[in-house]
Amino acid sequence: MFIRDMLKNNRATVSCELFPPKDEWNMERAEALVGATAAFNPDFISVTCGASGSNSKNTLAMAECIKQSNAVALAHLTCVCCSKDEVLGLISRLKEAGIKNILALRGDIPQGYALTGNSHFKYASELVDVIKNFGGFSIGAACYPEGHVSSASQQEDLLHLKEKADAGCDFLTTQMFFDNNILYRFLYKIREHGINIPVLAGIMPVTNKKQISRIVELSGTALPPRFLSILDKFGDDQKAMEQAGIAYATEQIIDLLANGVRGIHIYTMNKPEIAKAIMQNISFIIQQVRLCG
Repeated sequence: MFIRDMLKNNRATVSCELFPPKDEWNMERAEALVGATAAFNPDFISVTCGASGSNSKNTLAMAECIKQSNAVALAHLTCVCCSKDEVLGLISRLKEAGIKNILALRGDIPQGYALTGNSHFKYASELVDVIKNFGGFSIGAACYPEGHVSSASQQEDLLHLKEKADAGCDFLTTQMFFDNNILYRFLYKIREHGINIPVLAGIMPVTNKKQISRIVELSGTALPPRFLSILDKFGDDQKAMEQAGIAYATEQIIDLLANGVRGIHIYTMNKPEIAKAIMQNISFIIQQVRLCG
């Protein structure tokens, strides 16, 4: 199924993200992750890819696992440093495997690498354009409610986002955020810029204090005082932090759904049991939203 069709008529969706096991590729481990995630029936499951398609084989294998589990798969595809032929080869392999949805990403620029005319791809909008012309896919892209860390300003970031939308992107998924007001302001701004495609809110349940320190360092995501208090009080107790992280993410999602956001994307960090707990917490809420709009 194409995700663009799933998102028509403002239908409420809840999806999850997995990444291929980072150690030596283990199909049994991948199948277990996919099976545990597919068991609670998310609308689709996305699978990440390293910069320059560095683990594209694992991404493809895991996307095929998702498809075989009768879930809808969304494969990430990065393009930075890649030639057009390399990217077309990756797209062809996804098409041959029956994957119908791609999240088009620039990817992280390797340290010391300079984006010059020698590389065909510099921006995700260029990748969106190539996939659109190739045909046969529903195309998603990333967006950054607090601005991308490499952008000089949020205004510049919004201009790049408009380029992705105009190139043929069907939907957007946000970077994680921990203050819903940041998303609401962002949605208002993108509509002002003529970006009218569906936006899925990226929610990360934080169950590990060290994990969030690294995320903030890489993404520049702001942590509101309420969230910092939770980290300070419960961060050194694994079970307490896990419970608090699930509760915080659940409250975020309930508020988003109550205020008209219809796409929720859970960054599971390969912990399907955490996503399952959240899905159970909102099961009747999602049902009600789908019935009543």
